[in-house]
Amino acid sequence: MNLHKILKILAAVLSLIGAIILVMIISKGDTAITSAYEAGEDTSLVDNMAYVAYLIFVIVLLFVIGFVIKNLFTDTGSLKSTLIGLGAFVAILVVSYVLSGGDPTVYKHSEGIATEMSSHLVGAGLVAFYILGILAIGSILFTGVKKLIK
Repeated sequence: MNLHKILKILAAVLSLIGAIILVMIISKGDTAITSAYEAGEDTSLVDNMAYVAYLIFVIVLLFVIGFVIKNLFTDTGSLKSTLIGLGAFVAILVVSYVLSGGDPTVYKHSEGIATEMSSHLVGAGLVAFYILGILAIGSILFTGVKKLIK
């Protein structure tokens, strides 16, 4: 049996398990599950559905990472461009960390105070998001203008 058949069988089994749990959740009803949750009773149907989703996510993630690593080492030409892209992403993260400021702030709806480091990391994440968004929009506009010129 090759890997493709094994993956198809695994996907079918996990889909069947998820479908069975979904039918059980639907047959039980929303109000019964909500009232059981509020009372602190058994909500194992929803928990089992979440576990199946987590399992599928982990399996897919492992296969994606495995195939990416396999492809990088078999196609050495793409390794260089991948490392350049990864280096550019790390450079954007470093620049965004340097540009962001961190200050401890007391928030009204939280318990305690956000530390300076957590504030700094959140700011760095926002700055990185803005930089990547501007780069994405810029590349879309550049490609569109380039096509219009041709």
